[in-house]
Amino acid sequence: MKLFTVIFASLLFPFSGIDLVNQMDGVLKPADIKSNITLLIKRKKMKTLSFRSITKDNGKKQIIWFTAPISEKGISFLKIEKTNKSEDLRMWLPAFKKTRRISSKKKGDSFMGSDLSYEDLYNRKKGEYSFKLLEHKEFKNEKCYILESIPNANLKSEYSKHITWISIDNLIPVREHSFDKNGELLKEKFFYYKKIQDYWIAELIHIENLQKNQSTRVKIENIELNSNIDDKIFHEKNLQRLPF
Repeated sequence: MKLFTVIFASLLFPFSGIDLVNQMDGVLKPADIKSNITLLIKRKKMKTLSFRSITKDNGKKQIIWFTAPISEKGISFLKIEKTNKSEDLRMWLPAFKKTRRISSKKKGDSFMGSDLSYEDLYNRKKGEYSFKLLEHKEFKNEKCYILESIPNANLKSEYSKHITWISIDNLIPVREHSFDKNGELLKEKFFYYKKIQDYWIAELIHIENLQKNQSTRVKIENIELNSNIDDKIFHEKNLQRLPF
């Protein structure tokens, strides 16, 4: 009976969680992306923020400039993710004419008052998480792998684990549950895509904070791919002004 169980499990899950992550890493991605992004932050009153974004190397390099509302215009961020090194996230505050580095201790803080934290802006590094393939399920008539991601004990994270629905056909996340340090469900995310050239590109992300009963929608528009972005753009000096 035990042998049958092992054989059945191997047929159901022909590869491991890390194998799935490696397959996702191998999906064709654009070299760089330019876009206009709007945050629709639902509280007692709706708050709308707009910014211009440039990313490169699958989001490992990103620079953004807030353009609206007037009260936030000019605030900008530079994010550099480094292999086997601490991340570098810097914020330009035009009112004080100074750049502030956001430390790893602040990763759980809200990004510009939204339901995204600074931690949510980063890719999950394979060396910092353990991955487990749990099962297959359908989500909105789409067959999905269910992937569990648990941060290593030494990683400073606001989460205890993530459960992600990965489209079997396209190997892209379509839904995610994120749990707080007490193991309680904290956030639910939904991802919506459109195909541009040969790439599946997110055009809408909906985030719900289930503990606070509030939400944020991220609308991604005016998307430009493979613009041959120079690495020089990802420099602190460019935080102070839109370079184009």
